[in-house]
Amino acid sequence: MQRYASQSGKPYGATGFEIEPGAIVVRFRNGRRYRYTLRSCGAPHVRAMKRLALAGEGLSTYVAQRQPEYEDKF
Repeated sequence: MQRYASQSGKPYGATGFEIEPGAIVVRFRNGRRYRYTLRSCGAPHVRAMKRLALAGEGLSTYVAQRQPEYEDKF
């Protein structure tokens, strides 16, 4: 899992991510991890979250505002 690095230096709700084919796993500050897949939330959400994760900006806000459906919580 890659560390979700804050570009601004501010703490984020997301602390890590792992990009998978057709999915992204996001780890949050509380330690929980959620897998967002093409099936659970659709390609536009998965693409957007991957882009934001790699940019290191806006991932937590995106998830909080759009509340995409996740497939697994672990």
